[in-house]
Amino acid sequence: MEIRNSDTAVVFIDPQNDVLSEKGANWGAVGASVTENRTVENMERIFQAAKGNGYHVFISPHYFFPTDSGWKMNGPLEADEFRTRTFHRSGPLNLEGLAGSGADWLERFKPYIEDGKTIVVSPHKVFGPQTNDLVLQLRKRGVGKVILGGMLANMCVEAHLRDLVEQGFEVAVVKDAVAGPRHPVWGDGYQAAMINYRFLAHAVLSTDEAVAAMR
Repeated sequence: MEIRNSDTAVVFIDPQNDVLSEKGANWGAVGASVTENRTVENMERIFQAAKGNGYHVFISPHYFFPTDSGWKMNGPLEADEFRTRTFHRSGPLNLEGLAGSGADWLERFKPYIEDGKTIVVSPHKVFGPQTNDLVLQLRKRGVGKVILGGMLANMCVEAHLRDLVEQGFEVAVVKDAVAGPRHPVWGDGYQAAMINYRFLAHAVLSTDEAVAAMR
């Protein structure tokens, strides 16, 4: 996969407090993986490389609004997200209570996301980008290749990888700019993702490799 700023973009999934902050609702499940991978630090390095080398950056966030509580069926992770009010916002047109909440950006990422250049697409609702405008926003800018990172490795990141590949994009996943949950019964989500990335992605890179390729 040839990485160049003319047709390659960085896409980060869910760079939000509930999955990246020690105070987040899901830190108990993901904290060990985030810490071991240095996920936050590595995501910041990619932000810096992208901004410094003229790459588009896209954010695909995860939000739940009060009306989403009317859903009639949910998978196990969705049910847990509703129980813990993960990514909860007071409404699609209302920012009340967002600042500093679990749905807000991790504070150290705000200078990169809120610079007026980063493209924040509409929220995905389950795991993948089928429910938002990420693909449209990428195609409108002539992007055909994606450097992918964020949270959770085996859920939203993998779902974005699968759909982007099906949509005809080349995708490189940055293996230490993601992290996954660990569950005593369900298993290690990060390790499951690493297996699938190797089967599915056009490249599986370290942050060092991704940053070097972006120069």
